[in-house]
Amino acid sequence: MSRPARIVVVGASAAGLAAAEALRRDGFTGSLTLVGAERREPYDRPPLSKQILRGRWEPGRVTLRRHDTRAALAADWRLGVAATALDAGAREVALSDGGVLPYDGLVIATGVVPRRLPSGHGLGGVHVLRTLDDALALREGLLAARSAVVVGAGFLGSEVAAVARELGLDVTLVDPLPAPMIGPLGDQVAHLLAGLHVRHGVRLHLGTLVTGLSGRDGRVDGVDLDGGVHVPADLVLVAVGSAPAVGWLSGSGLDLGDGVECDHRCRAAPGVVAAGDVASWWHPRFGRLRVEHRLNATEQGTAAARTLLGGAAAFAPVPYFWTDQYDVKIQAYGVTGGAARFQIVAGDPASGRFAGLYGTDGHVTGALTWNLPRQARELRRHVAEGTPWRQALREAATG
Repeated sequence: MSRPARIVVVGASAAGLAAAEALRRDGFTGSLTLVGAERREPYDRPPLSKQILRGRWEPGRVTLRRHDTRAALAADWRLGVAATALDAGAREVALSDGGVLPYDGLVIATGVVPRRLPSGHGLGGVHVLRTLDDALALREGLLAARSAVVVGAGFLGSEVAAVARELGLDVTLVDPLPAPMIGPLGDQVAHLLAGLHVRHGVRLHLGTLVTGLSGRDGRVDGVDLDGGVHVPADLVLVAVGSAPAVGWLSGSGLDLGDGVECDHRCRAAPGVVAAGDVASWWHPRFGRLRVEHRLNATEQGTAAARTLLGGAAAFAPVPYFWTDQYDVKIQAYGVTGGAARFQIVAGDPASGRFAGLYGTDGHVTGALTWNLPRQARELRRHVAEGTPWRQALREAATG
């Protein structure tokens, strides 16, 4: 297999930047182009719902690389330009400015886009949160508001609800599921998280559907819920999940299920790889995954780049995520929630510090800590090794 001479990276994101840097580290000296729909240089997204929203960081602090470091990539940066189509047969990417980029190797790292409600997004005071500009607009809105409704109690919604309470707003959190973040955390931990929000004064409307947003004089003034409940609000954040940004790939011939479907090496087609939030790949242990977490973006961008250059290793990370809400840091490794059983192996929820393991089919698949960061890395070993469930419990009890 000959090495490519022209590589295009679509998505000037954490995953796209990691791929570009890995290409240069591994000896690629050919033409390298990075395409980014935003005009901003690549930046970090996790701080948007945390440090940026709280006002603890200035916007420039989330930029991922200094200018001289980016310049060392010797890349052609096409910022403020979106990819609009892919012709995989001709190996060309069409751009929103009318340009066409030929390639020998392509990295798809376009991430996700926020899902929206059927109506109401044209009202002032209604927000989504994906970009740095979104975060700055949301912060400005929170500082001017007295009450907020957060629609969606996943990662993003739960974190923003916590920040809004810390800023002194009257906050209501709405979700059709019975507890915040119940998908990734499972029932037991999700209900503990619900209790944390209640103790901090958040009103919860769980197991409840939003039927519409109401407004007056062009601005939102409340959220209508099923059962005829109306919740007044000066500001609404819609955080009802995200969808892989694959619209530009329609008609390309790539398999587009839950994202760009790839093999175990992140390869979607000859000369085409995908990485980050947009990539659905075959994990040798956990099966098909699509992971929307920061560490995975960097690791997968690196792995995808090596595949383009002829690398043969399977991409088989131990998935990792974290969330900060109020004075609690939750960290998790592996595949958690879902149908997995969960058992606490250290600490006690009553003390505000505990750790637990998730397992299916008699083996450990995940680990979680609540304000016990040291135990997080210790329990990671069981996830990485797929330790038999009973053995892991014994070792945790004696360790």
